[in-house]
Amino acid sequence: MLWKCSKITLKGFMDAQPGDLIEIFRGVYQHWALYIGGSEVVHLTSPAALGNLVGTVRRQKIGEVVDGDPFQINNLWDHRWRPRDRAVVVMEACSMEDEELLYNTVTFNCEHFVTALRYGRPESRQVTTATTIAGATLVGVGLVALGAALFGAMREEDEEDGKRQRRRHRRRRQ
Repeated sequence: MLWKCSKITLKGFMDAQPGDLIEIFRGVYQHWALYIGGSEVVHLTSPAALGNLVGTVRRQKIGEVVDGDPFQINNLWDHRWRPRDRAVVVMEACSMEDEELLYNTVTFNCEHFVTALRYGRPESRQVTTATTIAGATLVGVGLVALGAALFGAMREEDEEDGKRQRRRHRRRRQ
């Protein structure tokens, strides 16, 4: 279920339990946070400056982080991995407040951060999906190029056959 919220109210968000993952839809990407209770989340912020590879762990009210964007509770890997104990996850998350961590959109982003807390392993569906799409695109481009090359070769062969047939036909008429 998707919710939209203002900075003041969070209607419908009462189902969140400490340790739940919160997915926030930012348009072309999703930001991720870990709900710790009391309408607060812990999340890894992306680097403020271009070229900076350090993100900061922040503890904030969920309304500040969501900032009017749609969001949902999404414990996306519960079907595959057993979540760690909620109390341990929340304690660990809170102990990391204001820590600076290396940030990389591919190898360690906000989604990696929260899944490492909840499941003990950093995973990012966004990165996996983007990698799959990029791979499929490359395969598709490769297949189109191969098809064009084969079509071109067949066309050249057909043209050669046509020339041979015209020569034979001329020789017979002579």
